[in-house]
Amino acid sequence: MPANNTAATHPAFTKIRSHKIANLHLTLEEYEHAATGARHIHMAADNDENVFLVALRTFPMDSTGVAHILEHTALCGSERYPVRDPFFMMIRRSLHTFMNAFTSSDWTAYPFASKNRKDFDNLLSVYLDCVFFSKLDPLDFAQEGHRLEFSEPSDTATPLVYRGVVYNEMKGAMSSPVSQLWQTLSKHLFPTTTYHYNSGGEPDHIVDLRYDDLLAFYRRHYHPSNAVFATYGNIPASEHQARFENEVLSRFEHQAMSLPVFDEKRYFAPVKVQEHYGLGEDEDTSGKSHIVMGWLLGHSFDLEQNLEAELLASVLLENSASPLQRALEQTELGHAPSPLCGLEDSNREMTFVCGIEGAEPERVAELEQLVLGVIEQVVSEGVSQDRLEAILHQLELQQREIAGDSFPYGLQLIMSALTPLIHGGDPAGLLDLDPVLVRLRERIKDPEYIPGLAKRLLLDNPHRVTLTLAPDTQLDGRRQRAIEQALAERKAAMTEQEAASLVAQAKALEERQTRVDDDSILPKVGIEDVPTETADPEAEVASDFPATLYRQGTNGLVYQQIVVPLPALSEDELALLPLYVQSVSEMGCGDLDYLQMQDRMSAESGGVSASFSARGKVDDLQATSGYFVLSGKALARNRDRLVHLLHDIYRDVRFDELERLRELVAQTRARREQSITGSGHALAMGAASQGASPVANLTFKLGGLQGIRTTKQLDDRLRAGEGLSELGQALGGLHRKLTSQPRQFLIIGEDDQVQDILNNTKLVWGDAGPKAGETFTLPAVSENVNQAWLTSTQVNFCARAYPTVPSDHPDAPILTVLGGFLRNGFLHRAIREQGGAYGGGAGQDSTAGAFRFFSYRDPRLEETLDDFDASLNWLRESSHDYQALEEAILGVIGQIDKPHSPAGEARFAFHSNLFGRTPEQRRLFRERVLAVTVEDMLGAAERWLKPENASTAVIASPGSKAALQSRGMSIHEI
Repeated sequence: MPANNTAATHPAFTKIRSHKIANLHLTLEEYEHAATGARHIHMAADNDENVFLVALRTFPMDSTGVAHILEHTALCGSERYPVRDPFFMMIRRSLHTFMNAFTSSDWTAYPFASKNRKDFDNLLSVYLDCVFFSKLDPLDFAQEGHRLEFSEPSDTATPLVYRGVVYNEMKGAMSSPVSQLWQTLSKHLFPTTTYHYNSGGEPDHIVDLRYDDLLAFYRRHYHPSNAVFATYGNIPASEHQARFENEVLSRFEHQAMSLPVFDEKRYFAPVKVQEHYGLGEDEDTSGKSHIVMGWLLGHSFDLEQNLEAELLASVLLENSASPLQRALEQTELGHAPSPLCGLEDSNREMTFVCGIEGAEPERVAELEQLVLGVIEQVVSEGVSQDRLEAILHQLELQQREIAGDSFPYGLQLIMSALTPLIHGGDPAGLLDLDPVLVRLRERIKDPEYIPGLAKRLLLDNPHRVTLTLAPDTQLDGRRQRAIEQALAERKAAMTEQEAASLVAQAKALEERQTRVDDDSILPKVGIEDVPTETADPEAEVASDFPATLYRQGTNGLVYQQIVVPLPALSEDELALLPLYVQSVSEMGCGDLDYLQMQDRMSAESGGVSASFSARGKVDDLQATSGYFVLSGKALARNRDRLVHLLHDIYRDVRFDELERLRELVAQTRARREQSITGSGHALAMGAASQGASPVANLTFKLGGLQGIRTTKQLDDRLRAGEGLSELGQALGGLHRKLTSQPRQFLIIGEDDQVQDILNNTKLVWGDAGPKAGETFTLPAVSENVNQAWLTSTQVNFCARAYPTVPSDHPDAPILTVLGGFLRNGFLHRAIREQGGAYGGGAGQDSTAGAFRFFSYRDPRLEETLDDFDASLNWLRESSHDYQALEEAILGVIGQIDKPHSPAGEARFAFHSNLFGRTPEQRRLFRERVLAVTVEDMLGAAERWLKPENASTAVIASPGSKAALQSRGMSIHEI
């Protein structure tokens, strides 16, 4: 039930209303600050993971990234905390469960979460001061935004280069064709408003931003009159308000905000445009164009307009049985539906987008004809009542589910309410969907309702843009030559005084980056504030059936998994596992084809998915075991239908729908290729650690860079008309092999649901199935690698790995602490601040049995690899104080104790136990972390992080090939 936060409203605030939302177990309270007009939304809930966010409306009218660079720079020091880097320093001295900052198209937000009240108060002080009283030092702007330097900063004879964290971050982000697709589409859908521009910043425009522009933007936007404060948890609103008033608001008066907030001018006829993205010079351009259609719709903050658009988007695109999604998956015009397909409702006005990737530019008219034909069919034929009920069922389920496994639940709710908060809508409406669902259920009874929506929002809406984004193998070269020429001309025109000024700035920045600040002015938590132990959810093992039960507060949802041990598998069967788990819930089943199964799953569940996992023993990395898992969730009223649904898929899935298989392979390829620029650091670490253990090698082959290349090769064969029938047969054989294993069940639900699910599961399944066959094993692996993987990217991802130990080894917790210690003390400064990468660090992965260094969106290659080595020299040769050790330990404990959702908590406990990670073993690991000393870290580094044992992998552009070969790296094409 909601927390009983009945303390009186703070006198500086006026309470606007209180709205109880029973399904979310919270009360939404809305307040306004009398003097400034600042808004405060409080979600009172009985949850000790308290969340804070302050958001400011930010409306840039260019693509210099001013809002994004300001977000970074604001956290680099403030009036009360005039140290160089309070944000990253607080990350190290906190028990936070979340800490970050975001820049969106029309707002900037600063959120954090913590379960520790002292820690929450500490972070609140720092965040409030950094946002409203930021120092905005010019050197921080140079570091975080952009700066001009000589390539050797002290040598004026070397070429000029651009550097800066955001500059390199956006070079990495805009290396993705999908990111370019979205920005280009937005540019044409919004010709006059803030959404026309890239709020993150276009690299070519970022370098035009002046420091004075940053200051002016800060003064205009970072004022309480332009702010929304949002909180969630069991701290009363009045206590938050006292802090807001005392530390910030009492120093401000109301300020009239004149910001460019208005609706877009409407087109009177559709627009058709073609633009280009860069592709490697040696790459084939055929089948690599993106074609998308985008419509501008109504206000996102208007509840009725929002949900009508959401309903229509779901009708058209929810799953493979939806008419438009089916057409885009099955068309020969492209390889897969565009990742942009769907409704975007985070801006002031919504956009609906659909299209394809893997197309040819000349097919644009055919795509328009296909899409408009499908919409016209919906208008003329309508949609079945069953499908509409299934869509509303999904909306209800999404509202009820308590998430929070990767993102604090309270922050997820705040983010859901942020768009109406920013634009003047009602946040309660988007959170409390029950009354709306009742209205929608009445409306969908009218057979003309959905056809009317489709006609009004899409067919009769002339504000439509059809965009073709085609590859150009010369574009990146032309861009780079233009930059080099402009910099050369600038250098040629530079006076000696200007050159000396650049050298002086670089020297001042280096001195600032290496300066040791007095961090005692920052608040902190210490080891004494760490909870002595954490509670595991209580498992209940059924007495007469292979089931484990968890009674958790899941807010009316139930979860079930079927878990089977992996049998012995051949190399070919192992290679098929990723495609198998992706397709098993996407195919037909029994007498139903895959389209009918999609309808059934939508009506009866919140989704079915499959996965597999493999791990070494806690004390032996070479001894592996693995499991296949089929998972489903549903509203409690559908618990019996969920049991039958999982049973039917497990028993009767079929792989004879060969065209469906071909579509799934193409979609998988598209997703995996798109993951490179966003997850390049993880992929590089996987490649570097592939020789550390059997599990690390399997991860690289199936989920890493080798897996991406294998998927591309399979897709190429299928497109050439080769091997499709054989693929279906092989998947069917793998399925029979997996389901010939004994099975056990995981059941999660509220107390009054669990026994019923168990009883029905027994009734449907009967027993545990056959006895185990030959045990799954992987061959022993121990080798070093030195690899470079080349792809189209403007930045690099670097990794180095050392084989180490499994989780039960006494050195595992020491190496885990060492990762944070190296990041905090050396790598963050060397790789991010001085090197200009968006991120870098190190950590122990006991599952892979490897200690791994990494950099993310990095302008450097060889220098970063040298920094990895230099960090170990720093460890050995420098003196280290207890506070640095304590901060590293706190970081590890924060990750260990990070809360999950109620269902996620149970899943984590069950699967940990499955692989021998018992509560006792996890408690011992935690105790060992708390006991780590500097001497322990020195010893572990000496034992395991030896130069002769290092493996290296990088992801870079083809232009770096020669330099990488000179380091003895083997070259691989992704």
